[in-house]
Amino acid sequence: MSRAATGTAVVALALILAACSGPILANPALSPAVPPTPSPAPSRQPDPQPVTFPRDDGPHDRLTEWWYFTGHLADGDGHRFGFEAVVFRAERGGAPVTWASHVALTDEGAGRFLYGQRAALGPDVDRSPRGEEDTPVGFDFVMPAIDPASGAPIEGEPWRLAGRAGRHAVAAGLSPLEAAAAGGSFALDLQLVEERAVALHGEIGWLDFGPAGSSYYYSRTRLSTAGTLVLDGEVLSVTGTGWFDHQWGDFISVGGGGWDWFAVNLDDGTDLTISLVRGADGSYPLVYGTLVGSDGQSRHLEAGDFTVEADPARTWTSDRTGATYPAGWTIRVPSAGLTIDLEPTVAAQELDTRPTTGVVYWEGSQVVVATRDGRPLGGRAYVELTGYGPASP
Repeated sequence: MSRAATGTAVVALALILAACSGPILANPALSPAVPPTPSPAPSRQPDPQPVTFPRDDGPHDRLTEWWYFTGHLADGDGHRFGFEAVVFRAERGGAPVTWASHVALTDEGAGRFLYGQRAALGPDVDRSPRGEEDTPVGFDFVMPAIDPASGAPIEGEPWRLAGRAGRHAVAAGLSPLEAAAAGGSFALDLQLVEERAVALHGEIGWLDFGPAGSSYYYSRTRLSTAGTLVLDGEVLSVTGTGWFDHQWGDFISVGGGGWDWFAVNLDDGTDLTISLVRGADGSYPLVYGTLVGSDGQSRHLEAGDFTVEADPARTWTSDRTGATYPAGWTIRVPSAGLTIDLEPTVAAQELDTRPTTGVVYWEGSQVVVATRDGRPLGGRAYVELTGYGPASP
């Protein structure tokens, strides 16, 4: 991929990453005009269609799609880490498919945050397994190494994210150039296995955005995770818990003011995800959640089923971008007797991904202090915040 092609990929992907309903990276809509998009093929069935596996683990012929891992790791000495690994895919008219990928590591004990980003253009990224009639039955993406300063391709290990029917793999590490830009080196080699049934958001795995389009969205909220973490040359055996989101649809922009996204695993087996999508005027046109019980059963949450309060006394301001983010929340789900307080394990977990997606966002691991019916309850969590930082000019 040439430098010119890389630049085209960056612009194309930046165009799609305007606000939507789940964990995608976005700020208010950017200024370039969106290219015309084709009409759906006549053979396509109307939305919504049932979400089925392993078919819907794989890529779709849709405008916007992403596969998103977050999670929590610990080594044998009790050192704790958070991680993120994501691939974005975009289709726009007759242009080649556009890709971007981010990986990040939070070293909670050292108070350190490291991340890298890559972009690519065309079909070579997609190595997904396929079945009858060339239908995908999982996903397998390989992101080639690039120079973080120029976006030009370089020699180096690719990043790989793969999954099929609840079994996943993440293999991604920073190249020497990426490590120099990040201020440290890390590499993940993880296997993640589904522990419970898929959670379909919006009850059936489909969200209607009205004039803005629609989206399919499901999560695997508990993945048993094991593998190795190489941190500054030291090889660590790690185990932990992962969370996987997959979202796709014919949408480009919903809201316009960014969003706050929460994913919580509690020690009693309860899992909770909440999305608060803001409009450009500060309103909340889309608010929803999903509560998964210890029995694995999912329940859709409407806006009135929970509250999320950001603590105005807990904020963090980035020296690099000047963005100020909330840094403490209280979530209440009265019907489940839950009160959950969240606070970042490390304040500085901001990613400046303007070179690959045109946006700045914050995503990081949390300290969880919770109660159920007044009884103390521990857990782990991740939070993503968009719309607080500057977008690409």
